[in-house]
This record gives sequence, C-alpha cells and structure tokens, in this order.
Amino acid sequence: MQRKRVFALKCKDGVAKIAYADLEYVEVINKTVFFHLAGGDVYEAAAALADFEGELLERPEFVKTHRSYIVNLSFVQAVGVYCAITKNGHSVPISRQRRSQVQDVYLQFLHQTELSGAQEGVFAEKPVRPDGPWQILLVDDDSADRAFWAGILKKHGCITHQAENGRDALNLAEKEYYDCVLLDVMISGEDGFAICEKLRLKTGAPVIFLSCQTEADKQMEGFASGGIDYITKDTPAELFWAKVSTRIKLSSSSDCIQMKFGPLLLDLTEREALMDGQELLLTPSEFDILWRISERAEHIFTPKEIFDMILSGQPWDGGQAVQKIMSGLRRKLDKAWKKHCFIETVWGQGYRFVPPDC
Repeated sequence: MQRKRVFALKCKDGVAKIAYADLEYVEVINKTVFFHLAGGDVYEAAAALADFEGELLERPEFVKTHRSYIVNLSFVQAVGVYCAITKNGHSVPISRQRRSQVQDVYLQFLHQTELSGAQEGVFAEKPVRPDGPWQILLVDDDSADRAFWAGILKKHGCITHQAENGRDALNLAEKEYYDCVLLDVMISGEDGFAICEKLRLKTGAPVIFLSCQTEADKQMEGFASGGIDYITKDTPAELFWAKVSTRIKLSSSSDCIQMKFGPLLLDLTEREALMDGQELLLTPSEFDILWRISERAEHIFTPKEIFDMILSGQPWDGGQAVQKIMSGLRRKLDKAWKKHCFIETVWGQGYRFVPPDC
C-alpha cells in the first residue's frame, strides 16, 4: 500500500495540507506545536506533540530527538552530541536519553537511502573520558587574558589547552578530549557565537562564553548559540571557578541528574522543574536560583549573593532585580503547590529554601 504524502493540520489560520517531504522538523513551545517546513513556512497548532507523533514516527524518515522535537532525517546534515544540524542550518536539540538512539537511527537511515558521503559530518558518541585532571580548551585572542584564566584553572588542578582563534580551536578539538570549552566572544576570524556549535559537535563538551561584554542581549545571544553559561571577564576568580566546575560536573555525571523535594522535582539535565508531575514554566534565571538555593537548604542567601549567581558583571541595583525574580518564582511555586512555601523570606537578611517534610 502506498504511503500517503500529505497530512491535514488544523492550525490557527484554518486547515492546511502539509507534505511529509517538506516538513523539516516539529517543535513544541508552551503548548503550541510548530511545524517548520523546509521552505521557511511555519504552521502553528494549539495541541500536544503526542497528537501527531504517532503518525509521523511510523515513517522511517522521522525520529523523536527530544520530548519536544521531531526531525525529518532527510533534512539532517549532521548529528552531534547535543543537537542535529539540518541542511538549512537549524539546530534541533537531542536529549541525553535519546542521543545513541538518534545517531543509530540516522546511520541506518543513511545506509538504507544509500546517500553518497553519508557519514561525513556525523559525529560519534562522546568518547570515554581518560583518567586524570580535567582538560579545558581555552579560546581567547588576548594572551594576557588567557594567562589569567589559565592560572586559575591550573591552581585548581586543570590542564589547559589554549587557542587564539576559532580555526586553531577546531583543530585542537579534533585531537584531544575536553571536559569544557571556555570561549571568548570577540576573537579574530569567526566570533565565538559563530563557532560555538562547531565546537560542541566536535567535543561534546559544555561551552562557556567568556566576554567583557556584559549587556543582557549579548548574554542571551550566547545562550541562543548553544553556550551553557556566560561569564563576564570581571567575574571574581572563585566565582569563575565555581561556575566552571559546576558545569563540568553536571555535564560529566549521569544521564539523569535529579533533585527531589516532596512533590518538587528538579531535573538538572533537561533543566526542568516539575511539581507533582506537572512542568513549571520557569525562566532560566528562576531555574538557576531554585537549583542553587535548594542545594543548600536552610542557608540564608542575601539578595547580593543571588544577584551574583545570575547577573554577574551587571551593576548592583540594590536588589530590585532579585526581588522581582524571586517574587515571580514564589508565585509560580505557590500556585503549583499551595500546601507548602518552598522559598521563605527572612526579614532583613534574604531568602532560603525550605524543603517540605513529605
């Protein structure tokens, strides 16, 4: 029986017919399903991915890469550790739990379709880490800055490999295993944002941006390009090391890093917060605060400590930004679980995380 070539979609503008061959990938954002076509058109449907995935996944060219993403393998150019890159330049996330499956399915798909040069650009699973200290790839075209950061890393027992531009960094990435990449934004040649994804594909290591640019839009651009953190160059040495070591530990630990406090579950791998099984829609700053303060339950965090967690390098505003973020976070927690107040305000001192007794 011949497979049907199109499916009908009830979208916001009516009913549309979408050809399977034109569908590049599907993503879910805030309970809206977006169907991205190769030509650039996007159709929206107020539904759940589960309403469509059965129909899509029965076809060999489609694979689920993440709980919120399905990609058409016909449009995939390369499969990396954290994402699939399409021929149109889009990055489709791959969850850790699905990583091996996606790579296997892609290789099988290439074999079955007998594409010439099929395996070029397909990257293997992150290699087993060798014994020894952490190895860091430091990319910065300022020799003084490289020496400064390398000195801090050496103090903490790390081995640092240095590059002054993206080309050299990519060459090093092909030869060594790295636990982390520290990447300056303003480097000669392609800037850090441009080569971030290439380094992630080659190393599988978390990329942390280093920059003297403290503007919020620049930091957002860093996260959008695939960075896992953004450290400004005026960050104190110990805070710099705390951020780097934490990111490496999270990246190299088990595939499912979770913290549970009664009905509240924090999944550090997927960066999700669930309350009694229902996802809390937290901003990145809200999630980071909740995670960091829950690690030290009952410790009172001052507004300045919380400010430095998420807005390091920004001018201290007296606590206004922290107060606004904490207020929003507490409202979301209270709405999701009225039986307990997870974050307590300690008058005149700050905030602390109070886990429930259950």
